[in-house]
Amino acid sequence: MSILVDKNTHVLVQGITGREGSFHTQQMLEYGTKVVAGVTPGKGGEKVEGVPVYNTVKEAVRDAGANTSIIYVPARFATEAIYEAADAGIKLIVCIAEGIPTLDMVKACYYVKLKGSRLIGPNCAGVISPGKTKIGIMPGSIHKEGNLGIVSRSGTLTYEVVYNLTKNNFGQSTSVSIGGDPIIGCHFIDILELFEEDSETKAIVLIGEIGGTDEEEAAKFISSKMKKPVVALIAGKTAPPGKRMGHAGAIISGGTGTAEEKIKTFQKFSIPVAESPLQIVDLVSSVLDERG
Repeated sequence: MSILVDKNTHVLVQGITGREGSFHTQQMLEYGTKVVAGVTPGKGGEKVEGVPVYNTVKEAVRDAGANTSIIYVPARFATEAIYEAADAGIKLIVCIAEGIPTLDMVKACYYVKLKGSRLIGPNCAGVISPGKTKIGIMPGSIHKEGNLGIVSRSGTLTYEVVYNLTKNNFGQSTSVSIGGDPIIGCHFIDILELFEEDSETKAIVLIGEIGGTDEEEAAKFISSKMKKPVVALIAGKTAPPGKRMGHAGAIISGGTGTAEEKIKTFQKFSIPVAESPLQIVDLVSSVLDERG
């Protein structure tokens, strides 16, 4: 078991003929991902790494059986790509693009839900179920198949945590990078719900950062709705208020969204919080030992 993606996930790459799209298509294929189609308007009939290219997502769904899309197109075209995927019946849409205007994403997120699809991102690293499939830009080599669920707002911090977990023989069921923008398709709670229902996942690592209130809301949800243990890491304890740090979602405004506030909320609900990425290994080991 895993969440969102598995060996039967049939992936199409929107923007497959671009530099990023073609490079990461190769990486996903090498990992074992079933990339069945690509989409670039005007380039239908071509092939990239042996993958057939279509002019529209609708054609790729009809002819190649794609059920999941990953978007590697520039930010100015990304929302249209999201709309096209949702219109074609794609159930899982992963958007890597960074820099999409916030108001555009408000409309796109609403539209995706209206169509009954699920959006991961934007400004995310993607989703990986180790040993099954990789849909994104994360390095597959650092992941190991196992029973830890990972959900994170930060891409590179996730890699550090996963590397340390794998090095200490703690594998992952699925790792989900939900994205660092203010408006995203799935939030912590959406993914936590899926992990709670997944029989393979025994514990969850939540990686948060400054800005917004998603972490606080997740802490309340964990306390009231979840039976599986969760450990957390919150980045940004030294971030100055009012200054953008890294990307659009990581900003403290109006005295809210600080790392200290988030950490206090987790501690209030008795959810272990790591002081550093390295300590995640010890916390995971502890909560799993407690559960037997």
